[in-house]
Amino acid sequence: MRVIICGAGRVGYGIASRLSKEKNTVTVVDLASDLIAKVTTELDVRGVIGHGAHPDVLKDAGIDAADMLIAVTHSDEVNMMACQVAHSLFDVPTKVARVRAQSYLESEWNDLYSRENMPIDIIISPEVEIGKSILRRLHMPGAFEVVPFADNAVKLLGVHIDEDCPIVATPIRQIPDLFPELQAEIVGIRREGDIFVPMRDDPLYVGDDAYFIVRSEHANRLLEIVGTNEDRARHIVVIGGGNVGTYVARELESISGIRCRVIEYKKDRAEITAELLRKTVVLNGDAMTAEIQQEAGVPDAELVLCLTNDDKTNILSAVLAKKLGAKQAVSLVNDPSIQELVSELPIDKLIDPRAATVSSILRHVRRGRIRDVFTLSDGAAEVIEGEVLETSVLVGKSLDDFNLEGIAVGAVIQDREAVRLEGSLVIKKGDHIVLLAEKSAYKQVEEIWGQY
Repeated sequence: MRVIICGAGRVGYGIASRLSKEKNTVTVVDLASDLIAKVTTELDVRGVIGHGAHPDVLKDAGIDAADMLIAVTHSDEVNMMACQVAHSLFDVPTKVARVRAQSYLESEWNDLYSRENMPIDIIISPEVEIGKSILRRLHMPGAFEVVPFADNAVKLLGVHIDEDCPIVATPIRQIPDLFPELQAEIVGIRREGDIFVPMRDDPLYVGDDAYFIVRSEHANRLLEIVGTNEDRARHIVVIGGGNVGTYVARELESISGIRCRVIEYKKDRAEITAELLRKTVVLNGDAMTAEIQQEAGVPDAELVLCLTNDDKTNILSAVLAKKLGAKQAVSLVNDPSIQELVSELPIDKLIDPRAATVSSILRHVRRGRIRDVFTLSDGAAEVIEGEVLETSVLVGKSLDDFNLEGIAVGAVIQDREAVRLEGSLVIKKGDHIVLLAEKSAYKQVEEIWGQY
């Protein structure tokens, strides 16, 4: 596939990295020469310096022969115009745009993106993706990662293993015998920063992050078993009244029994946020001061969500919130290098916005047999849902025959239902398989689905 990516920032770089490794022909366009130098030096891609919506720049990038344009610059308007130019002048088949302003996303303006008006095939909103991720974790507070697959038939749960976990030091193959009613599979372990697919005799250790694929109705039971099933937060403080914070606060207003307050530093933005929210109190002030956090009720809060556009503000606000007595503090952190440092601080969970955005775009880029994809640890592994085609090497074979290194099957969906994984289970054409693949095994994954 020939892909042009407009925008060489964190999201554009992440998409270019993934697509180039999958042997796509990728060209990246950006006005910043230093970003283009970085992406072309570190990745197997071509770079073009210029404005992503200008026809001559896009032509120089090879848009005449492109199969897809992905516009992820920091400007919504540039992204939208790039898609318009790609369609009107070059007839590019698929156009993807990152759109951040929520006003563009209101349902009453859906006609704006029709083929006759502004032909954008796929709209990605980082704010919505991040907001949904936060809300999923809110509903299952014992997990640090919650991602639905197969129309929510199963979920990916990331769970931190502590000393109270009853399955510590138990070989993975013995866990199903201990809890026969539970339909869940451990597909990956992150240990000392590395993600790997465990062997059946491998145990879990204290400090591991374990990734489970679990039947959705069994998810709460799984969290009870591993000892991380916490009560849902009822008193929540959101720091940052921007697009992400406002989206989350607005969704929280629809959940009965939750009391939420928002702190926003900029006065004009605080006023806008207050107008958009119906039940939520919005405070204008600096969240890095104890006075404003105390006024917002942080010392009694069960959860503080630090969702500003500034990593340092999010980190320092979270540390202060914990010092003041907040039960849990969660920070949005963009910079991967900072994420490593934050693990040493008293912050309960981190949110990587790039991971959510890149995953959502890859979900649409990998058309056909790939139905969904979620990236882990900046691409060290992926959880993938795919449909088994007639040409798949698995058709007619049992799970006992499945033995690809670096790949673990977490669920098989037959007739829209997650069936119990037994060695005798025979894979059929049309089945959906949810699996975790290590980075080294991405090429082997193609054999599983089959080719068109």
